[in-house]
Order: sequence, then structure tokens, then C-alpha cells
Amino acid sequence: MRRNRNPKIIATLGPASSSPDAIRTLFEAGADVFRLNFSHGVHEEHRKRLYYIRELERVTGRPIGVLMDLQGPKLRIGLFGEGKISLEPGDLFRLDMSAQPGTKRRAPLPHPEVFQSLAPGTNVLLDDGRIRLRVRRCGKGFAETEVITGGELSDRKGLNLPDAVLPLSAVTEKDRRDIDFGLDMGVDWLALSFVQRPQDIAEVKEMVEGDAAILTKLEKPHAIEQLDKIVELSDAVMVARGDLGVEMPAEQVPILQKQIIRAGRKAGKPVVVATQMLDSMVHSPTPTRAEASDVATAVYDGADALMLSAETAIGAYPVASVKMMDRIITRVEQDPTYRKIMDAAHPEPEATTADAISAAAAQVAHTISAAAIVTYSRSGATARRAARERPDVPILGLTAERTTARQLSMVWGVHCVHTTDIQSFTDMVEKATRIALAEGFAKKGDRVVITAGIPFGRAGTTNILRIARIDGANRGEEAAAD
Repeated sequence: MRRNRNPKIIATLGPASSSPDAIRTLFEAGADVFRLNFSHGVHEEHRKRLYYIRELERVTGRPIGVLMDLQGPKLRIGLFGEGKISLEPGDLFRLDMSAQPGTKRRAPLPHPEVFQSLAPGTNVLLDDGRIRLRVRRCGKGFAETEVITGGELSDRKGLNLPDAVLPLSAVTEKDRRDIDFGLDMGVDWLALSFVQRPQDIAEVKEMVEGDAAILTKLEKPHAIEQLDKIVELSDAVMVARGDLGVEMPAEQVPILQKQIIRAGRKAGKPVVVATQMLDSMVHSPTPTRAEASDVATAVYDGADALMLSAETAIGAYPVASVKMMDRIITRVEQDPTYRKIMDAAHPEPEATTADAISAAAAQVAHTISAAAIVTYSRSGATARRAARERPDVPILGLTAERTTARQLSMVWGVHCVHTTDIQSFTDMVEKATRIALAEGFAKKGDRVVITAGIPFGRAGTTNILRIARIDGANRGEEAAAD
């Protein structure tokens, strides 16, 4: 099941894609990671989906990543007496804590923490930004606003405050229950919503205790202001363009996408680009040309992974959506300018042994026309640093940790194999060459570049580089036992 592309594809599971056959077909079409969206569905539905994924992993012998996406806090207005109202620019509109049904002049907002964060001049967005209010006067439990952008407003629409930092944890009580459930099931990645500050990530890392990797969804303007610190604390980040596009001007989102991808690559952390990538394929068997260009742009930007949401969760063409994304990515990587862009955007190596070895491995592999770079890593750090270099040869990531193998399925260019620990230099070279042969990365007579760390099995010690030649005609058969 080797992919012929470097960026990975994340497919969201839902009503359109939750049977064993559907999940297998999505995987065969190109999905590398499956997303379980805990904003929808019940625990038993997610448990079944994960069971089907693990069965597929067992049958295919390929590590498959599972991303658990937390709902996070949801700020919503209450109910209206007549179900919906219409607001015009210039109207005065009140938000308050009263439980009385809303009218054309007011709406209930049962979130005291929102009122604590308001001040005159604060912008309040309703219904994904379709309606914009500006606070004129506010106090304990109320806000008098002026309608800047009007429209129809109905029950339980969402609220965003792009100008304010809310005194809210990124983790709700529901999220805590979901985290316990997800960790007990054995998810590999945990996606954190509503991050406003680095402390939100630290809080969740303390809860998770290393049992899953943390992917931070960048949705809030205040998170962008602290981007480098948030990237440093996270195991991966997501350009959550839907929410970013609500809270920030639309014209800024493409610029932020590039900025976030650069920050992630510099830190050696995977970056996922998400939201509406092939949105028309929810209902249509083909994307718009603009959507195809959008996917291609994310690939040219250097994203590690691209995510499909409604396209595979509830869409009419989930498999076609994955195949289309796979085709676009593959075609972009065939463009000669793609390689030039990757090389031009290359970040300077950090002054560490691991970065020096990883940079040297990419250069050596290019110089000798190696078939692949083979990394040994318990934590996955060696493979991630190799991916940071964006080498022009495949990366074969070997690890004795099954969870690490699954997590690396989100990392650019890494084809991961769960294998046994290595005990010596001889064992390292022998295992690397025969697995490279077995997995179709090399043939007899080819050379591979191997990176690992001494002492073997200790995380964070990438310090050796070795060139080895494939010389065994029967090694491919032996590798199947690893």
C-alpha cells in the first residue's frame, strides 16, 4: 500500500463512510488518517469506527492514524419566540442572560463569560459571521449592540468574538469525557479546538500524559499572535480555515496558511490544511476548478496533510473525493517547479546533531541517487526531522512503537513500518535494506541512506548516518516477519 505522493490525506468518517467496506475503500483510494469528529455522533458509533480501522490495519499490515477531533466550547444564542427574525443595518439589538424567548430587539445569550469579555466597540459575529454586531454599551449580563451587517437570524446560531480573549478553557466537561473515552480506545492524535493561548495546550498535555499526540487547530486571531509558542508546544497544527475565515478577514486566510505552514516546517511539526477543500464534491462528482487550485496551493505551500470533512463524512461521493485529492497532489508533485519551491522554502537547520544528520542525509541521498532514506526512531522524531528537509527521495520510517508508526502516517513523505527494535549496527543495516526491498522502495543494487541514534532505542538521539547497498535477492520475503 505504498503511496506515490508525499502529502497525506485525512478523511473524516460519518454517516456516509462508517461501514467496514466504506472505510477500506477510502483507505485504498488514498486516505492515510481517519478523523473521528466528536462534535457529532455518540461514543458507540466512534468505537465501531475505530474497531473497523484497526481490523483494516491488521489485514493490510499498514499503520493507520486515527485523529480524534474535540468539539470544544460552543457559544450559541438561545431561542426566538417565532423561530427567526430579520435584522437590518442600524438596528439596535440587545444580548442578555434572560431566559425569555428572543424578539426582533433582543436575544438570550446564556454565556456569562461572554459578557465579561465585552467592551464598547467589540465586534460580535453571529451565524458564522453572516451577521455582525458592534457593542455600544455593556454591563453585567447584557450588551446593547448596533447591527452592522444584517440578515435573518434563527435559533441557536453560533457566536464569535474575534476581538476578545474569553475566560474559557479550551476543554469542556464533554471534551474531558470524550478524551477519557478516546484514550481508552487508543486514538493516536487528539485535535484541540478553541485554542486562544499556549496554556490551553499545556492543560490538555497534562491530561493526556503522552498517550496521544496533540494537534492544535488554529482558529482564533489571538492564537495566531502567539503562533511560534503554540507550534512549539504542539505535536502538529491545523490551519482551520473555516473558523479563521469567520474571525478574520477572508483575504488574510491564504496569507496565514502560508505563514503557519512555514512555522510548522521550521519547527519540524506536521501542518494540516483543512476546511472546504473539495466542498462541491459533497453533492457533485467533480470539484470546481477553484477547489482543485486550492488543493494544489496547499501542496505547493508544503503542507504535510490535507483534510476532507463533509466530503467524506456526509457527502454523496466520499471515495471520489479522496481519489480526486490524491490525483491533484500527485500531479502537483510531478511539476518541476514544485521541487524548486520546496528547496527554496527550506528552513535553516537548527544547531543540533539531529538536524545536522537529517540535513546531511537528504544531501547524501540526492548526491548518490539513493533509493530512500531509512530512519529508525522510537518517538518518531528522526523521521519528522527527515521530513522537515523535504528530500527528493522517499522516507522509510522504521519504529518499534506501534503508536509512533500510526502518528507518522500524518507526516509528509514518511512511509512507516512497525518493526522490532534493533540491537546493533549490523542488525540496523540488515533490517533497513531488507525492509526497503520488501516495501518496494529499493531493488537489488540500490543504495539507501540510514539515520538512527545511539544508544539504540533511546528517544531524541539521532546521531549516525550510514550508506548501505541492497544486495540480497531474497530479503523481501524475510522482511514480512518483522
